[in-house]
Amino acid sequence: MATRHDPIVGRYVYVPYEAAEYRVFYEEAGGGIPLVCLHTAGTDSREYRHQLSDPDITSSFRVIALDLPRHGKSIPPPGFQNEEYRLTAKFYSEFIIAFCDALGLERPVIMGSSMGGNICLHLALHHEEKVRALIAIEACDYSPGWFIDWLYHPEVHGGEACGTSVFGLMAPQSPEEYRWETWWYYAQGGPGIFRGDLYFYSVDHDFRQLAEKISGNVPMYLMTGVYDFACTPEMTAETGKKLKGSETIIMEEIGHFPMSENPVTFKKYLMPVLEKIMSRELQAQAGV
Repeated sequence: MATRHDPIVGRYVYVPYEAAEYRVFYEEAGGGIPLVCLHTAGTDSREYRHQLSDPDITSSFRVIALDLPRHGKSIPPPGFQNEEYRLTAKFYSEFIIAFCDALGLERPVIMGSSMGGNICLHLALHHEEKVRALIAIEACDYSPGWFIDWLYHPEVHGGEACGTSVFGLMAPQSPEEYRWETWWYYAQGGPGIFRGDLYFYSVDHDFRQLAEKISGNVPMYLMTGVYDFACTPEMTAETGKKLKGSETIIMEEIGHFPMSENPVTFKKYLMPVLEKIMSRELQAQAGV
């Protein structure tokens, strides 16, 4: 029997940011327009393994999925043991740009889910000249109620609690294998990382008074599953009404983790978006 391999290559890059240098792990596959993929809270780049291995995507896009510092194979900065981790919009958005600069990416497309979707709003407002398009999955302007104390408690099994707390956010139609795989990613996060990410998701990210300030010069696609009760389709639709140059796409039979819980169904919604981005790119090259 022939040996099978995924077409994914993993590497480390050193990303300078402010006074520190971060050793960041990322995976990539394909070639063409750079497509940088941002994982959800508490997890890592493995969530995008299906998109990284899909030739229909990688034939036109250089798909890159990174582990944020403290996540997956990206180690924490020195001295992490002396502080409580809390992700902020400033660090998150600026670090993504620093990562893209370190790889020499020219105006990449940014695709993120959950907290990775929410940060797309900040990128649109503060870094529009650095990005080509934004795909904000399971995103809205405000996601309260998820910064939970008991997720980081000595009497709670952190991994199982994190995984099980999000299991219900997935759609019942999603294959059981992929739902449990997503649970596994959450069960492997470092102590306090999921809760620290949720600080950004539910506290620091409040875009209700800022959404209408986005210029609309960068195309933004909001994609939300009908089974998501953390960021409901209604919350996404209301946000979309405030965002100039945006398109809202509500996905049937999908929950909060489209790329990992049901990649086949997600692909049906994602490919038309990628085709629109490619079409705009060809028009720009032709001067249309």
